[in-house]
Amino acid sequence: MTPLAITHHTLVTAMGHGRAATFEALRSGRSGLARRGFETADIGSWLGVVDGLDALDWRQDLAAYDCRNNRLAELALRTDGFAEAVRAAAARWGARRMGVFLGTSTSGILQTELAYRERDAATGALPDSLHYGETHNTASVARYVRAALGLQGPAHVVSTACSSSAKVFAAAERAIRLGLVDAAVVGGVDSLCMTTLYGFKALELTSGEVCRPWDAERAGLSIGEAAAFALLEREGGPARPMGWLLGAGESSDGHHMSSPHPEGAGAALAMRAALAQAGLQPAQVDYLNLHGTATPGNDAAEDRAVCAVFGSATPCSSTKGYTGHTLGAAGGVEAGIALLALEHGLAPPSLNLQMQDPALHASLLREPLQAALKVVASNSFGFGGSNASLIFGAVA
Repeated sequence: MTPLAITHHTLVTAMGHGRAATFEALRSGRSGLARRGFETADIGSWLGVVDGLDALDWRQDLAAYDCRNNRLAELALRTDGFAEAVRAAAARWGARRMGVFLGTSTSGILQTELAYRERDAATGALPDSLHYGETHNTASVARYVRAALGLQGPAHVVSTACSSSAKVFAAAERAIRLGLVDAAVVGGVDSLCMTTLYGFKALELTSGEVCRPWDAERAGLSIGEAAAFALLEREGGPARPMGWLLGAGESSDGHHMSSPHPEGAGAALAMRAALAQAGLQPAQVDYLNLHGTATPGNDAAEDRAVCAVFGSATPCSSTKGYTGHTLGAAGGVEAGIALLALEHGLAPPSLNLQMQDPALHASLLREPLQAALKVVASNSFGFGGSNASLIFGAVA
């Protein structure tokens, strides 16, 4: 593919709001995770909660969209001047030529969970204050972001569990290459809710300790919430972008509803597809941001896939120990981290890695890697074998 310019990006996680706060946390090894509950759910785990959402002021003309998920999206739009950058792009291309492609897993389901507390005692009817289409519905976050930014181009949401907001980069690249749009807002938003917390607890995938990707004693994931956005533009945008999208690979192995193929077959296909689209060899990738959830099966499968494609020498790390697993937002968050690694020449280490599982052979970073990084890859794998791998390039 022809490299596609990333002209702006931002992210909001439990580490902090924006690129500067995120990089400082990565540089210093500071996690945003804490042992805590959320709403009425306390699953005895560590969570990555974004602060400041309840205090956010809200536009009255978009009042129906008010929910935690869209508040998280709005906070990210206001961060790092992202909304202003999008409006400048709309002035270049026209609002109708700007697409919105976002990923989420549970969207605003929390709003419906809260509404169930207010059901009519006699009829069981949900309150009139619940606006399902603008909050709970999967498409609501793309509808909200398009409306908030004043865009008029195509908008859709990808919901393929934890690969959702990586796959939107591929969707946007295709739309731009086919001439459907000239620029696109991509990324992901996923907020905490009781369905997510109790669901992962029921699947026995959460840990009572902070997550420890690739560790011999890893016991499960820590859940987080986040929003991350990037602005992609075809040739003719700003002279100096923040990075380049070089390749995107996707696969679907369909091995099991919630477990990856044990040999990482689909993950390896996605990584090879991304390399092929970028026209790169594995040795040209300077750092790989792993999906790295810290569940025993997922880490083992990804390790086999990574070693099959890259060998065991490519520097890798999982950043889930900083943010928690932000599910449908994870791909967008880790794309943002990949771009920060390229910008600052620093690949972050995996947090909480005490002793690497001797059965896993990927080269996990224990200390920050400071180097002139030119190419960085990022993996995102979801339930049902929905896999995505992205490759980013530095600005010369």
